[in-house]
Amino acid sequence: MGETQAPAPAPSLRGAAARSTLLGAMFLMATSAIGPGFITQTTQFTAQLGAAFAFAILVSIVIDIAVQLNLWRVIGVAGERAQDLANKVLPGAGYVLAGLVVFGGLVFNIGNIGGTALGLDALAGVDVRVGGAVSAAIAIAIFLSKRAGVAMDRIIVVLGLLMIALTLYVALVSQPPVGEAMRSAVLPGTIGPDGFVAIVTIVGGTVGGYITYAGAHRLVDAGISGPDNVRAITRSSVIGVIVTGVMRVVLFLAVLGVVTGGASLIGVDNAPAAAFSHAAGEVGLRLFGVIMWAAAISSVIGASYTSVSFITTFSPKLEQHRTWVVAGFIAVSAAVYLLLGQAPVTLLILAGALNGLILPVGMGIMLWVATRRSADLLHGYRYPFWLLATGWIAWLITVYIAWMALSGISALWS
Repeated sequence: MGETQAPAPAPSLRGAAARSTLLGAMFLMATSAIGPGFITQTTQFTAQLGAAFAFAILVSIVIDIAVQLNLWRVIGVAGERAQDLANKVLPGAGYVLAGLVVFGGLVFNIGNIGGTALGLDALAGVDVRVGGAVSAAIAIAIFLSKRAGVAMDRIIVVLGLLMIALTLYVALVSQPPVGEAMRSAVLPGTIGPDGFVAIVTIVGGTVGGYITYAGAHRLVDAGISGPDNVRAITRSSVIGVIVTGVMRVVLFLAVLGVVTGGASLIGVDNAPAAAFSHAAGEVGLRLFGVIMWAAAISSVIGASYTSVSFITTFSPKLEQHRTWVVAGFIAVSAAVYLLLGQAPVTLLILAGALNGLILPVGMGIMLWVATRRSADLLHGYRYPFWLLATGWIAWLITVYIAWMALSGISALWS
């Protein structure tokens, strides 16, 4: 009586359901990263840096893998969400982490709703308010379906593959200098300050804020956790980053082909749409609409699911009515977008800066869990020293990203 029982071991990975969940977790992380900001940033940096941006992409993928390998493994082996682990090693830290993630997720979700509206406008000329409202309703319907988890996993995978396939088509049409891009990935020459800014920006955009926890929380919620599932967790985390990297590479090549063909995208209001139009004319513009909508709606799903996963463990009632909490989260995001007519630019900048701060805070706490080698949290699992060392090196890079984010906040309010 009164003794705390150890959690039951996670189920072994067997069957189609487990494979589907693993695939869904990979793509949930990847498509959470591939949002409207991802498309815009990749286009802008390609226009500025040309083929040398390939080096920044390669470096960012290496850093992203180091971050995701550690975060997914700690959360997956422990079988608990990040905020709960944080509260156990540093009481109150989980609430702070959850507050940062939910605020950033909510603000970015407003931008994601705006992205769905822009996508439908480019695709079929749908009014941006109608497009945003319809897209939000679709996302809510997914979460309110009887088998919401299965539906989310399958839809996310389909949207991810659709984005990559359509962008690859545009890349082939634009005929980029692939050889030059491959050389620049290894020997970029003088990349300059803009190149380092690009690396910092895209790392923060790929694993910052809620994004890095999306797939890991999905696996924990599905019961795929514990030391017995380390190999599957590791493989999923790496493939998720690679999927994101593949999308960035094909988008980079599509835009690079346009830039090397003589088109100027610097200073253009909607550079991604202009790039796709230059590459494939009217068809390219419609394809951009599909890609933008798919990127935005998948990010709405990822941001909503992950943000809510940070608060439902604090209350049994929230956990019991989780699907409705997610639906409410999306509805609030859509309502703010419809009231303002656009995403609040100042809040987006602030949320972006906070996302840069969340990464070292959350990662530092997770690495501390691994460093302690706590049998109570990691169930006796001995964390590999090489992975821990790699994680702390990556953490130092995230601290630099946070410093850059703080500089952004200072510039915003000065």
